[in-house]
Amino acid sequence: MSYRTRMLFLIMGFWFTISFITNILGPLIPDMVSSFELTDLALAGFIPTSFFLAYALMSIPTGMLTEKIGEKPILIIGFILPLIATILFGVLHTYLVLLLSSFLLGIGMAMLQTVLNPLQRAVAGEEHYAFIAIVAQFVFGIASFLSPRVYGYLVHHLTARGAALSDNLMISFFRKITPPDMPWVSLYWIFSALLLVALLVTLFVRFPSLETSDESLTGSSSYSDLFKQPLVWVFFIGIFSYVAAEQGISIFISTFLEKIHDVDPRGTGAIVVSWFWGMMTIGCIVGMVLLKLFDSRKLLRISGIISILLLAFGLWGSRLLAIIAFPSIGLSISMMFGVVFSLALNSVSNHHGAFAGILCSAIVGGAAGPLLISIIADYAGIRAGLCLPFLFLTYITVIGYWAKPLVNNKTMSLKEMLHLNKS
Repeated sequence: MSYRTRMLFLIMGFWFTISFITNILGPLIPDMVSSFELTDLALAGFIPTSFFLAYALMSIPTGMLTEKIGEKPILIIGFILPLIATILFGVLHTYLVLLLSSFLLGIGMAMLQTVLNPLQRAVAGEEHYAFIAIVAQFVFGIASFLSPRVYGYLVHHLTARGAALSDNLMISFFRKITPPDMPWVSLYWIFSALLLVALLVTLFVRFPSLETSDESLTGSSSYSDLFKQPLVWVFFIGIFSYVAAEQGISIFISTFLEKIHDVDPRGTGAIVVSWFWGMMTIGCIVGMVLLKLFDSRKLLRISGIISILLLAFGLWGSRLLAIIAFPSIGLSISMMFGVVFSLALNSVSNHHGAFAGILCSAIVGGAAGPLLISIIADYAGIRAGLCLPFLFLTYITVIGYWAKPLVNNKTMSLKEMLHLNKS
């Protein structure tokens, strides 16, 4: 196995860890509301807000800091901070500590993503970056599909009813260190274990330097040059819109189904959220094929229109239609982040590392989306709140018509693909 292949596998492992931790917030929201007796959804919305706010604060400074100390130290710090955060909340179970823990988690994840995106582009090559970005999204989907199921397993076996069903060492260990009335806290110890493994691997791996390539995370002058370009702001808002829509929908699926259709958030609700990410995983597999056949901009337009229709079906359809439509949104949006990010980096001729830092700061949309949805929901109901993603999805669809990248994703005919598979 070549060094490049090993490095891509390692990067995908890091994406798995990031996603497993990041995208479990939705299924946990009803438990957090119950455990801390939060009086409205806005207080619950502050939890993902504290996490994603860190992206706005840390992404660009991380890009500058990387230039001074290198990529590997940033990766190490990026794993140490979340490790501290998860252990902290695993020991101290209060709402304020949860907010602090979420913020520290966000800082770590912002640092990791700011380095991993240009590193991934440098290792994969610019013509293949859109494809590799979808592979990363595929890994994201797998982790996000698994984490709600791990949550459901732990909660079931740590409750009084489930205690008699389990006597394995892991469940016995978690029962000793987890509050009986807050079984979901056990997930934070799973997070700690994943982060510890990632940290240890990082300590002993040699990473390629970005200093001599155009992926280099350069100084403040490069940011100044980029901020003057309108297309930078267009793509910044594009990433903001995608993450706001993705997190806003996924976080409140369980809450919507509980309030509108009386669906159990720990049972069917958690499974529906799991399938949202599971369908995203399937969509990434399909996307890897489609990106070899079609221009990424055309795929972005089609996926945007389908996502808007599915969201409408989920919000105003029957209980069964909602349970089908919401996970299907995961399928339709699966390519959006990778395509928008690759279109952005392939639309500028230099300062790719700095641009990646700016785009990563746009992940603050994950804070704004859920918070705005929760505020609207408190005043007008959860259905009205979940209408906000229509705006975000429409903007992303428009990018598919507007973008004019310097480097297009490399495509081939179906005949060439079939011939390649046979050979």
